[in-house]
Amino acid sequence: MKILDKRTSSDLVKLLVFIVVTTLATSVLVATIGNLTFSPSTEYKAEFVDATGVVKGDDVRIAGVKVGTVKDVQIVDRTRALVTFSVQDTTHLSKATHASIRYRNLVGQRYIALEDQIGDSSTELDAGETIPVSQTSPALDLTVLFNGFKPLFSALSPADINQLSYEIVQVFQGEGGNLESLLTHTASVTNTLASRDQVIGDLIDNLNEVLDHVGDRDVQLSRLITTFRTFVGGLKDDRGAILGSLDQISALSVQTADLVSGIRRPFVDDVKQLRRVAGNLDAGKAELDRALQVLPIKLNKVGRTATYGSWFNFYLCHFQGQVQLPGNQSVPVDYNTGSPRCDLG
Repeated sequence: MKILDKRTSSDLVKLLVFIVVTTLATSVLVATIGNLTFSPSTEYKAEFVDATGVVKGDDVRIAGVKVGTVKDVQIVDRTRALVTFSVQDTTHLSKATHASIRYRNLVGQRYIALEDQIGDSSTELDAGETIPVSQTSPALDLTVLFNGFKPLFSALSPADINQLSYEIVQVFQGEGGNLESLLTHTASVTNTLASRDQVIGDLIDNLNEVLDHVGDRDVQLSRLITTFRTFVGGLKDDRGAILGSLDQISALSVQTADLVSGIRRPFVDDVKQLRRVAGNLDAGKAELDRALQVLPIKLNKVGRTATYGSWFNFYLCHFQGQVQLPGNQSVPVDYNTGSPRCDLG
């Protein structure tokens, strides 16, 4: 009986030693894999415009090394998310600390990355202080990312895109037998893109040329933007006067319409008579042209004569014309003055 007790005691000691060693090894393994620390920590807060996917227990990292843990996520002002997290006391945050949400793995888990950017890095944050939303960045929006590939997808046929998407889903769901079909369709997509390399190269060359021209004229472009901004600002300041002038223009249009309506009939008659005058001038354009050519010579002679104080005597010798009477009748007039001066000519 005593021998049995010794064996039992020995086995019990061995079991206890095994349990202790296993427990210690497991604890060390968990602490190593989970990057667990038992040092004192300090809590801070960060305000994000979007903290989708961030939950309590997510990591807080600096340069990829875990330094803290997310403690809580709350909604503030119905438009922003306030994330409370703790970091080790040995980690110091400053006014230049920037917090961004990043993807931890393909499953969709997130973590908060802290890094110093341009700012007041000499002033440390107090415990419980909040990193403002101007120094935070939300997680990458995969929808926006995939939308950025729309120009690339537009170069492919819908059948290739659908087949490639189907093969990727089958493989990641474990329903595909192997990767051969996926690689086949990926090669098809690559070949399609390679067949358009000339177009893509020309596009890049043209874009580089455009950017070079824009870069050469950056001063003019800046001046144009500044002038346009000044112009828009002036329009904004004078919007009251502009709106008031529009009312005055509307009133002027009404008055002008009334004026035209009152003289419409005689105005139409004047236009018709003006057309007749233009026709007469066109019919006698040869005589008119000759008269205009001779007129400067005659005026020059008359000017030379009048320059020395000479006098001109004009006598009416003969008058011929027509007098328009009421009733649309005309009387011819042919009158000879009979002046003796006319006989001298």
